[in-house]
Amino acid sequence: MGRIGGSVADFLADLLARQAGAFFAWGVAALAAGIGLYFALRVEPPLWALAALWALGLAGLGVALRVALVPRALICALVLPALGLALAGSRAHLVAGPVIEGRYYGPIEGRIVQIDRSASDKLRLTLDGVVLPWHAPEALPRRVRVSLHGAQGWFAPRPGQRVILTGHLSAPGGPVEPGGFDFRRHAWFQGVGGVGYTRSPVLLLAPPEPGASTLGALRHRVSARLQAGLPGPAGAVAAAILTGDRSAIPRAVTRDLRQANLAHLLAISGLHMGLLTGLVFAVVRLGLVALPGVGQTWPVKKIAALAGLGAGAGYLALSGANVATERAFVMVAIMCLAVLFDRRALSLRSVALAALVILVTRPEALLSPGFQMSFAATGALVAAFAAWRDSGIERRLPRLARGPAALVLSSLVAGGATAPIAMAHFNILAHYGLLANLLAVPLMGLWVMPLGLLALGMMPFGLEALPLRAMGWGLDWILGVAARVAGLPGALGQIRAPPEMVLPLITLAFLLVLLTLGRLRLLALAPAALAALLWSGAERPWLLIDRQGVLVGQMTQRGRALSRPAGAGFAARLWLENDGDAADQPRAAARWPAATRVTHLGDRQALAGFTGCKKGEILVSRYPLETTPSCRAYTPESLALTGPVALYRDSADTEAPLREVTAAARSGPRLWVQGAPAPRERLAGLTARWFNRSGSARPDGPEP
Repeated sequence: MGRIGGSVADFLADLLARQAGAFFAWGVAALAAGIGLYFALRVEPPLWALAALWALGLAGLGVALRVALVPRALICALVLPALGLALAGSRAHLVAGPVIEGRYYGPIEGRIVQIDRSASDKLRLTLDGVVLPWHAPEALPRRVRVSLHGAQGWFAPRPGQRVILTGHLSAPGGPVEPGGFDFRRHAWFQGVGGVGYTRSPVLLLAPPEPGASTLGALRHRVSARLQAGLPGPAGAVAAAILTGDRSAIPRAVTRDLRQANLAHLLAISGLHMGLLTGLVFAVVRLGLVALPGVGQTWPVKKIAALAGLGAGAGYLALSGANVATERAFVMVAIMCLAVLFDRRALSLRSVALAALVILVTRPEALLSPGFQMSFAATGALVAAFAAWRDSGIERRLPRLARGPAALVLSSLVAGGATAPIAMAHFNILAHYGLLANLLAVPLMGLWVMPLGLLALGMMPFGLEALPLRAMGWGLDWILGVAARVAGLPGALGQIRAPPEMVLPLITLAFLLVLLTLGRLRLLALAPAALAALLWSGAERPWLLIDRQGVLVGQMTQRGRALSRPAGAGFAARLWLENDGDAADQPRAAARWPAATRVTHLGDRQALAGFTGCKKGEILVSRYPLETTPSCRAYTPESLALTGPVALYRDSADTEAPLREVTAAARSGPRLWVQGAPAPRERLAGLTARWFNRSGSARPDGPEP
């Protein structure tokens, strides 16, 4: 028996030794799994549990450093997910802040910290330093987000300005259907405690304070200069790729880029960061080498690497530091540091290190499409080009064919790695995405970005007009490609939303292909096949009810039928997208069946004509009812407790009982649902309770 046990241990040790190069990347994946587990929970772990997980995880890592390979791997497989869960839970408590209760209408004062566009293509302001009359300072949200629906006249918002407006605010909304994207959670981690709109003009109270929001103000000035020198959509796109400001991009342009699979060009990521740092590295290195005596006596290559690193850090700050840009900067920083220490620069280890940096600082980024697609594309490209280099295929190609071959390979690999993630998040598949990328990406890298960087460099001297004009020619071509490709027949495929387990299974399959060697890669077939099976059998609700009872969606043989051609448009769009349905709300409303067991009181006329319902029917009302109906009813009172509701049919029998799933049940009592005091307030409350129990002191008023 001991001999068998020894053989198994030897086999595992040999197996792990052959995979040792991927240990660090697997460790980051295990940490990410724990973060994902935290967000998948339907209960909030108490603080003592998070503290216990921290202690267990750190102690386990200390033990793992002192044991042999096999037990080390087993210990890390247990404690790293625990650390990931504790990390995400701690972050959720650290960002806790007040959230608007109920509905607020009145004056809203604050300082502009961000300008972007809402889902309805309206200009949107994010304000901090918020002041709301009738609200105590400790009850004020750290940030609020307000969409500008009215004509603003002369006012041109800029970061750092202190403004006042009259508008509506409420707490950030939850998912539009059970299991959907939770907008409350997204807002919670951004520190946004209120969202709303105004139809009145915004008034300027004070200009930006000296030294306040310097980077935001600089970004705005550069963006304005770019758009002034290059009017129209091309200038808006130039501002997006050089400063991260997308607020001026027309909605139609964004739609065309997304449908042509070119939306990634708007993200300041590896392409932009690599071109900038590479250009600075080359210019500094060649400039120093050209100086007499310098090239032979100074470490020119390392000085150039430091210059490239500094340029990348400045670009990161200027662009607003989103996830893709942070990932790109960390990768560039690793490459520059590798040059400084004479190490290999680009490997899967550096990709994993970039992921670790982002996950430790912002674990919530794991859930974002930007994080997932960015690292999927980068990891796949690093692995593919390593295999391309080692195979010797490149050396056997004619020199002139190597560049085009590398371009086709990169488009295929990046597109294939990100396609499942894009389909899962956005429910679309760009059929001609490869064609669009082949026509647009080379021009972006060889023409648009170098000229854009040249324009940025010449802007302090007022000489950016010429490079901007030439840059505009390239951008016009790219936007033309996007419009043409998006307009091709059958350019866009609609995909049904997958079940929750599909993306984790796809990720596991991807990691097995990327990080294992030899026949072990065949293990990836199991999670990939299971993900495909689950996705192909994805079940959509028979009936959907929005959180206020304004809209109802019933599944029919022609697709989902909506109860109204207008109203709750955001929920309507997401319901149809998740169904994989290309119809708009008016077309879906035309499907509403004449004979149905569902009655929707969506307007006053329907309410006035309501005479009652029978047992077995379903009633949805956006208005309170004076009498209790005899059928299954969803009213504002019940929906306020449950949130959006989904009803499923588990059999073909139309009279069979329906299975009800509510957003409240799916989300559970999480921090972003129920709210939590900020860490400083929580510490004060715990201290007050301790003193009260010990008898040493007594807090004024009721116990917190």
